[in-house]
Amino acid sequence: MDTEIIHDEKNNSAEKLAMKVSVVSIIVNLLLSVIKLLAGIFAKSGAMVSDAVHSASDVFSTFVVMIGISLAGKKPDKEHPYGHERLECVAALILAVVLAATGVGIGIDGIKKIIEPDTHPIDIPEIPALVAAVVSVIVKEAMFRYTKHAAKKVNSGALMADAWHHRSDALSSVGAFAGILGARLGYPVLDPLASVVICAFIEKAAVEIFRDAVDKMVDKSCPEETVDAMRKVILGTNGVIGIDDIKTRLFGSKIYVEVEILMSASNTLVEAHDTAEIVHDAIEHEFPDVKHCMVHVNPDVHSDKTVNKSQT
Repeated sequence: MDTEIIHDEKNNSAEKLAMKVSVVSIIVNLLLSVIKLLAGIFAKSGAMVSDAVHSASDVFSTFVVMIGISLAGKKPDKEHPYGHERLECVAALILAVVLAATGVGIGIDGIKKIIEPDTHPIDIPEIPALVAAVVSVIVKEAMFRYTKHAAKKVNSGALMADAWHHRSDALSSVGAFAGILGARLGYPVLDPLASVVICAFIEKAAVEIFRDAVDKMVDKSCPEETVDAMRKVILGTNGVIGIDDIKTRLFGSKIYVEVEILMSASNTLVEAHDTAEIVHDAIEHEFPDVKHCMVHVNPDVHSDKTVNKSQT
């Protein structure tokens, strides 16, 4: 019962942090969208207007994150006895697709301007557009680091995806700045060229987010270093002779563990139960992302026979 209370407190704390970060993200994106839009219109910069739309689209992404995290935090019920953590993975998948689509859009627009300069002309923007681009890069990079730090802290794939949305927006603003500056210096091709490079970075991030979400939905095992660390904790428990088997699986942002420990056959049932409970509590305490650990005890019959022979 105490373990369940601890898990509930951790989940509530993680959800509150994720929601706080998401609210900050929405406010920042809305403010930036307005600033970029006004700068783009008055400074005659199509690139900045597009960048403003990009920032506005991130508001939708953040709402998806909030919904996903909220649903993932629901307690287990009759229809979902293992909880709802995988719903956050669904949110991450949606964001990965949106992020990929954003990158493709930026890339296609850049390629069109490179191969069809006459059909897609670039206006000469004014100084305010440059200032808005610099502000956007600084703010969005700061938001990327802030959101990424929170995502790692609560192990949230959806929040990490939102962090990369901030980075994609920062890269987009870098491209806008390069294009605006290039246009003012007489090299308008720098704008679409930067867009193509930015597209490649965005697609790479989208693929990584997508793969991570899929791994957490298909019961992929934990990294080997995590399993090795679990082995050390288990083998460090008094009464445990060895480990016959250990299995781990990712379930959304949580981990499920199944382990078979080896104990002397001379131990009583109560001793075996107590040791198994110690192992269970140690794993869930040392590894906060572990939602449940099931421990099975196997008797070491061979060592027991050896002991009996030596006694006779």
